[in-house]
Amino acid sequence: MLREQVLDQTLNLLEQRGLATLSMASIAELVDVPLNELTRYWPDAEALLYDSLRHHGEQIDVWRRQLLLDESLSAPQKLLARYKVLNEQVRQQRYPGCLFIAACSFYPDRESPIHQLAEQQKQASFNYTLSLLQELGSDDPEMVAHQMELILEGCLSRLLVKRQLRDVETAARLAEDVLNIARCRQHGALS
Repeated sequence: MLREQVLDQTLNLLEQRGLATLSMASIAELVDVPLNELTRYWPDAEALLYDSLRHHGEQIDVWRRQLLLDESLSAPQKLLARYKVLNEQVRQQRYPGCLFIAACSFYPDRESPIHQLAEQQKQASFNYTLSLLQELGSDDPEMVAHQMELILEGCLSRLLVKRQLRDVETAARLAEDVLNIARCRQHGALS
């Protein structure tokens, strides 16, 4: 049994069926591993969920770091790249990032390790956006970062329920509009 395979399969299952359906038996069946072997590594579904979300967060962090280092893209392209990737993933019936939104709702207690992990990922997303807006010299980068993150979280929340590609396209356009308005404001065009 390879840990990453179990975590990736768990993420797939969670994206398709939601957090409420997670059980050790369903994962054991999915990855074709005896339940007792699975519980040696993860004593219960909550431990597996935590580890899966942590693994997913690491994947997203690596993607963000690679994007930040990509000198062929401008800061605005880096800000909007998440929608391109999200578009590609939704076309494959994958919903990256949605699980962090769901985890905050499913585990509302701020002291819950799963809630804290989801909040850390949301904060990392905000920091990514803020740093690129600061690099651009955006007018009031913190406010614009909050606006752009609200658009992203709204998109991810809608994907949890509707699972429609159109929502990703709408969110991308709205984020682009917010970014363009911020750039106009930066250059005094809206004064």
